Amino acid sequence: MTSPAPAPTNEQTSQAVQRLMDQYTEIARLAGALAHEIRNPLSTIRLNMELLAEDLEEIQSPAQHRTSKRIDLVRRECQRLQVLLDDFLNYAKIRHLDLQPTDLNAEVMEAIEFFGPEAVEAAVEIVHYLDPELPSVMLDREAFRGAFLNLMLNAKQSMPKGGQLVVRTSSLKENISLYVIDSGCGMDERTAAQMFDAFFSTKPGGSGLGLPTTAKIIEAHGGRISVQSEVNRGTQFTVELPLPARLH
Repeated sequence: MTSPAPAPTNEQTSQAVQRLMDQYTEIARLAGALAHEIRNPLSTIRLNMELLAEDLEEIQSPAQHRTSKRIDLVRRECQRLQVLLDDFLNYAKIRHLDLQPTDLNAEVMEAIEFFGPEAVEAAVEIVHYLDPELPSVMLDREAFRGAFLNLMLNAKQSMPKGGQLVVRTSSLKENISLYVIDSGCGMDERTAAQMFDAFFSTKPGGSGLGLPTTAKIIEAHGGRISVQSEVNRGTQFTVELPLPARLH
């Protein structure tokens, strides 16, 4: 009878995790370098298209008119690819967070105030319920704000005719929770299950990297993000962040 293989030691587990991290770091570095190599000639193409467009400003013939339309098409595609590359670089880059004890409620309110004019323009009412007893949490303020703003932007886009966006915080024994809830169009289970997959998007022209990047930022904080949604009822994103060990 064959005896069961011994369980891996803590040192072996740590070594395996480190190997995976090294592989991820190398893949992220190569992906970033490739994106940069593409972006440089793309910028040159875009600039030359703009110069050609200037040369054809005084349209004199149907042929020149057709050429001008083709140039405009190339310029738009260059712009679209530029945005996609920028989003990809943001997604692929290796994140070294500067974690500091932070008042999550204060960060949430600052981001809401910043996002407020865009919400007003879209007829979106922002309502907040923030736990006044919320303990401090370890955050990289800049990275986390980008993630939170992206969740609010996603909520706004799901309410093209306006609606209500609820932001709530609460604390449990071992973590702090942030809820972003919209009254938008919602989505089915299959779509919700793919929301954090890279390049998956339900929006025309979307890069499909906004929510995956948000998830990476949350995970880099030692937290997790989940989504619940119902078609025509709305969507709730839940962000859970760990409390510092001394606060458990």
